[in-house]
Amino acid sequence: MESEAASPVLDAAGLRRVIAGFHGGLAAHRQVLDNLNVYPVPDGDTGMNMSLTLQSVLESSEAVADEFEPLCAAISHGALMGARGNSGVILAQILRGVCGVLRQHARADAAVMAAALTAASESAYSAVARPVEGTILTVVREAAEASAGAACRGDSLVEVLAAARERGYDALARTPEMLPALAAAGVVDAGGAGLVLLFDACLNVLDGRPMPQAPEPPPSQAAAAAASAASGAGDSSEGPSIADLRYEVMFLLDAPDSAVDGFKSAWKEIGDSIVVVGGDGIWNCHIHTDFIGAAIEAGIAVGRPHRIEITDLLEQAGEHTERFDEMQTNIGAADEAAVAVSQAADSQAGAAAFEPVEITEADGCSVVAVGAGAGVVEILSSLGARRVVTGGQSMNPSTAELLAAVDSLPTGSVVVLPNNKNIIPVAEQLDGETLRNVGVVPTCSVVEGLAALVAFNSAAAIERNLADMTGAAGCVTRGEVTRAVREASSAAGAIVAGDWLGIGPEGIVAVASDMTAAALTLLDAVVTDDHELLTVIVGDGADAAATAAIVAHMAENHGEVEVEVSEGGQPLYPYYFGLE
Repeated sequence: MESEAASPVLDAAGLRRVIAGFHGGLAAHRQVLDNLNVYPVPDGDTGMNMSLTLQSVLESSEAVADEFEPLCAAISHGALMGARGNSGVILAQILRGVCGVLRQHARADAAVMAAALTAASESAYSAVARPVEGTILTVVREAAEASAGAACRGDSLVEVLAAARERGYDALARTPEMLPALAAAGVVDAGGAGLVLLFDACLNVLDGRPMPQAPEPPPSQAAAAAASAASGAGDSSEGPSIADLRYEVMFLLDAPDSAVDGFKSAWKEIGDSIVVVGGDGIWNCHIHTDFIGAAIEAGIAVGRPHRIEITDLLEQAGEHTERFDEMQTNIGAADEAAVAVSQAADSQAGAAAFEPVEITEADGCSVVAVGAGAGVVEILSSLGARRVVTGGQSMNPSTAELLAAVDSLPTGSVVVLPNNKNIIPVAEQLDGETLRNVGVVPTCSVVEGLAALVAFNSAAAIERNLADMTGAAGCVTRGEVTRAVREASSAAGAIVAGDWLGIGPEGIVAVASDMTAAALTLLDAVVTDDHELLTVIVGDGADAAATAAIVAHMAENHGEVEVEVSEGGQPLYPYYFGLE
């Protein structure tokens, strides 16, 4: 056992240094974390999202006194406001769990730290009805268990954190044994790999141990990697596949805290992908199920469900088994694209801060949408989006950015269109952080967002708009063309970096060395006799010849489908397709 001098308690100043060290570790390991991905497309990055979430924490706590209560409050707020993507949201929950315990003390000794890590684990698990092992959840749980055992033995603070670190890294190494997708790709869970750096940062501050050096990025993934993702393994932070469950039901639930465990148990009998978060009488509830009535009735049995949103997942099942969650930025072309995207985001009109205003239209409803590209912004605005936040593939806006857009509107109600799956969990953090009534239509693409906007009625109540817009978005079959950033394989064939990919609702359906060929193969795969209109949104990298070939091909092979072409200017994806 170490001496007290060798194992000091953690005070507020030390906690500030831990957060700074954790942020530095995430920044240094960003590319390695980003590369722990089995899907070959450019999109939001785990390493980048976790690092940017911590950057928000640093900024939020910068001017706060070195006392646990105000510092922990600032860290919690910064984590919530800065959360980006699914990985950032989960990390924010973990940090808020830790701070919820630490803020009750003047400093943290071994017992307090073990309690804080236990609270972090419980906070993360409580948000998911059926936690999936082999993810960041496993890493934080096993680390917390090890810290609690060490504290019970009377170990010092450094020994408690060392035990958490050792078990955390051990759990991380075993994540491929728990998730076949990771085993097939030969990688560990990206979120867990980021989290263990928190323990390294703690030991660096308290015991002078060096932070781990970022290893060389892993080689391109083996062919089995993307095949595993395309077959439904998806992002390791998500729950099991819900492709066989047709409906997504979401609502807020006014119910006593004591009734929620029973409510969750009732939901476990009828569905999956269950998330119930909240407290103090108000709960945000989400489930995938075949039984809409039973899902709502379970809420009625314990309280009052409201702001009910129902989505038909039939046309979206493929997307739920994929995770466009990370982008390999160390491959030359992809690296340049990511820099270009960042620069484009900085220059987008309206990307700067939105100014907050008072609510002067209490009964009014308006829309905040997410999109990138001058043309996309213009289209979204012309269809009724009063604010457009820059974001999308490879650039996920934070909670704070979305909240600023919401608070810049004078209406009492605001509908948010994330237009990207990785942005949906961030948008869902907004309600409760503003005086406005906020609802989210879970659009996974810009074309779904456009369809939703057509159904928007500014004079209607938000509940009506959410139902109509969700239904409209669900009627769209989406497709997109992009370039592979890593070697992989798919049902459409082997993929090498630089190949053009045609991606439909069920995953990659076209792989070609030519962009036009990928686009035409994709359209032939997704167009059906039921479709009447094809919307083509032209982005960066497209050319007039390819667009003309698409229009001519549709006329010759799918003459019953009308084609509308619009300039979007979106980065990384030369074509977005929307079929209605």
